[in-house]
Amino acid sequence: MFPLRDHNPSGRRPLVTYALILANVAVFLLTLPLQTDLAAINEFYAEWAMIPARLSAGDGYLTLLSSMFLHGGFLHIAFNMLFLWIFGDNLEDEMGHLPFLAFYLAAGIAAGLAQYLSAPGTYVPVVGASGAIAGVMGGYFLLFPRAKVDVLVIIIVFFRIIPIPAWLMLGVWFALQVFNSFGADPDVGGVAYLAHAGGFVAGIVLALPLFLRLGGPAFWSRTHGRPPHPEAQYALSPSRVPTVRRR
Repeated sequence: MFPLRDHNPSGRRPLVTYALILANVAVFLLTLPLQTDLAAINEFYAEWAMIPARLSAGDGYLTLLSSMFLHGGFLHIAFNMLFLWIFGDNLEDEMGHLPFLAFYLAAGIAAGLAQYLSAPGTYVPVVGASGAIAGVMGGYFLLFPRAKVDVLVIIIVFFRIIPIPAWLMLGVWFALQVFNSFGADPDVGGVAYLAHAGGFVAGIVLALPLFLRLGGPAFWSRTHGRPPHPEAQYALSPSRVPTVRRR
């Protein structure tokens, strides 16, 4: 199940969202040659990735920021940038450019600390923007719970695009992160589920003052739980599987 887009394009150009996507892609392309050299990438991660044991030793605090712009592969950065593209623009529109940037970085730091607290002694490097983007998703969940999100559902060879409310898509995503975190071993590596969950919760908390300033539940009543912009209309058609007719 993959989100493709929401139905409410932002009312103004999301410059910070664009800049964050460009920055992440640029860093990924610059570090791409290192991916084929194990010694080089390990040395690079030792300097710029967030390594919990290094933080426990009182060193490398800036890696809570730098690690947000590092990615371990094409799918890693592709999915992260897709989620940022879908959910970042409306949140930036409501917050303003610079407050949104501060929100994004603060959520990313909170996500990194959540992952750190799960295993403060591990030497496994943590990289990726997903914690900060989970914060964006948490803020979106709070402000725009009834926004429509088109989700591509794939079941073996069948696929279909289905519009569902943001609260359902994001709620299921958050529940999966929490559930999967129980079976994850931070000393082995893999997906940083607690960073995702921590970033999501941090996003809700960081967006709460704005939500209350906008009127709290009264804001939902005015906007019907959606971004306050005209809803885009997309033509959705059921998927068709080719068939062979018998004679």
